[in-house]
Amino acid sequence: MRQVVVIHGGDTFDTYEKYLRSLKRFDIDFNDYTGEKKGWKSNLQASLGEEYEVALPDMPNSFNAKYPEWQIWFEKFIPFLDGEVVFVGHSLGGTFLAKYLSENTFSKKIKGVFLVAPPFDDSPDYSLSDFALPKKLNLQTKNVVIYHSSDDKVVPFADLNKYSSAINNAVVKQFTDRGHFNQPEFPELVEDIKNLGLNS
Repeated sequence: MRQVVVIHGGDTFDTYEKYLRSLKRFDIDFNDYTGEKKGWKSNLQASLGEEYEVALPDMPNSFNAKYPEWQIWFEKFIPFLDGEVVFVGHSLGGTFLAKYLSENTFSKKIKGVFLVAPPFDDSPDYSLSDFALPKKLNLQTKNVVIYHSSDDKVVPFADLNKYSSAINNAVVKQFTDRGHFNQPEFPELVEDIKNLGLNS
């Protein structure tokens, strides 16, 4: 059974005051908090099937994420991983994986890393704060795929090329209609994860 670990996104701020301002401006959609969680992350286990084990760890304080807290929490999951793990990072989760894997030697074999609309550096709309990336990225696997959509209103589309330049031999998949990939299904990701098995 192949393990897939999905790291979700979040927000991070340089100061507590900026965090409070963001909370005050945040528009609540009550439907997001009723019923079962929807989205491709929640559906990934069903989409991949029983040959896979999908873990969706809740990273600490996603509203005001701090890299050292995420690192501590992430490392608690490493002893439970075996074989050839697959990592998927969405938004800030992708930035976290890129930073962590580039700055730390991972003790287990990584079969693939999939980055979905990850921010690369600060923009006028947000700061990466202590999630700031090193200039060169090494994700410790030859199988890296980056997904981004030109209509993403959260992360600049230009960040796709920055990742592509910083990671050797990354496969880039561009879309025009996915926004920030907050969608119920993600068939391209499912197919790409399954295709890793063909290269085993």
